[in-house]
Amino acid sequence: MTIAAELEYRTLPLASISESVLNPRRSFDESALNELAESIRTQGILAPLVVRPVGEGFEIIAGARRFRAARLAGLESVPVRVVDLTDAQALEASIVENLQRRDIHPLDEAQGFRMLMRLDEPGYSIEQIAAKCGKSPAYVAARLRLTELSPAVTEAFAKDEIGVGHALLLAKLQPAQQEEALAACYQEQYTAGSKARSILLPVKHLQQWIEHNILLELASAPFPREDAQLLPDAGACTECPKRTGHNTLLFEGIGARHDSCTDPRCYAAKIEAHVRQTLATKPKLLQISTAFGVPKQGSDVVPRNRYVEIRQEKPTKKDQQNWPEYKTCRFVAEAIVTEGNEKGEIRRVCANLECPIHHARKPKPANDRAFKAEQEKQRREEAIAQVTGLRVLEAIANAVPVRLMKRDLAFIVERLLSRLDEPRLGILLKRHNLKKSKDSTEAPIRILAAFVRKADESTLGRLLVEVAVLQFAGSSSDSSKALREAAEFYKVDVSGVSAKVKQEFAAKEKANSTQPAQKAKPARKAVAA
Repeated sequence: MTIAAELEYRTLPLASISESVLNPRRSFDESALNELAESIRTQGILAPLVVRPVGEGFEIIAGARRFRAARLAGLESVPVRVVDLTDAQALEASIVENLQRRDIHPLDEAQGFRMLMRLDEPGYSIEQIAAKCGKSPAYVAARLRLTELSPAVTEAFAKDEIGVGHALLLAKLQPAQQEEALAACYQEQYTAGSKARSILLPVKHLQQWIEHNILLELASAPFPREDAQLLPDAGACTECPKRTGHNTLLFEGIGARHDSCTDPRCYAAKIEAHVRQTLATKPKLLQISTAFGVPKQGSDVVPRNRYVEIRQEKPTKKDQQNWPEYKTCRFVAEAIVTEGNEKGEIRRVCANLECPIHHARKPKPANDRAFKAEQEKQRREEAIAQVTGLRVLEAIANAVPVRLMKRDLAFIVERLLSRLDEPRLGILLKRHNLKKSKDSTEAPIRILAAFVRKADESTLGRLLVEVAVLQFAGSSSDSSKALREAAEFYKVDVSGVSAKVKQEFAAKEKANSTQPAQKAKPARKAVAA
């Protein structure tokens, strides 16, 4: 589409001009308008407004800010360029003109793109809009999604309480999850003698929160993803537009390494349907729970303390060969998890309490009165200690703020550091470049404690993860597993890091191989002298 040739330049009275309902721009900065009005008073309008004839007057295509500022400046007429445009041409021209200005709000920009998409004639695609506006298709797709923000998120974005990066990430989510994720954009900061203050966290923090709390990896789903009849209203996951792998333009930069579901409610509904379908096909299938607590009275679900799950993998340590979960018996049967986090998964379990292998009975002690009294006393003391401990732990948890502050992180890190041995403390010293002089007698734990007290929240957060990894790494095999699991959780490219380290070592070896030859010449000269 090309804009029709201009009709003429002229000066029109402001009374004959009106703003277009097709203009997607709805937000105008009052202080900026006043500055422009002052400039117009002294310099006049240097660039004419673009208008089109509508009825007995004229409608603005480009120049709504200049029009408003002219009224503030007290002008009675303004210079214009009159063009003859259709509604579609006027909308397109208005959007392109707004995009060339820096102060256009992304919400207004998004509304403009949405208005183009709604036009019946001509029909626009994302690719066509991108080509006309000089933007990428991914840019246009992300902006269009902003029109689907929930009211609370839209309000926060319009008030600049969140940035465009936060809004674009929130727009990728379903409305039910957007407000939950909006709360994760902030951290409550407490200072002595004042109320809590909300601090906007970086976009990267929100992205990681979404990937860890909202996205559900479809590769681990217990139900068949290609089954469109499992939940007819939702259809097959492979064709769902809410799947990150389905719409790469929309979900660019989030969940990139995995094909994930962005609708937890639909995911949970499919699990429920899968469980019902499986039990209808296999009515004798045992139902088990992986959750803590007692199932409802009359429930067919076997609680976790009344069955033993049989491990599929072979034992990796010698003493594991005698563990019941690595053994089999004639009572082993298939079961489906109907309660708990692993709902819908099929397991092999032994739930027969008479099984001598998996439910071996412990020998009863002598049945004398003194022994029973001692046992009862011990149980009472343990119960009191347990309840007291739970109450204290509850009180501690209630005292912890919604978002951990620096003092909380320092408290946790210092106590975890005390659990590490000398070699692992040495790893942390090296990791944070805390060099210890050769003649120093100061213990590594004291050096690290001083470092913790001076560190900021970001450093403490990273140090907490590092300590957790080292705490789990009790042996060389555990160390490899701990690093692998942490790298997978935080999406670290292990192969890339490994390749870079190998290149560095190769470069050092190459440099070292040339050093003896360079040092040999001075040595020979010294002998000759």
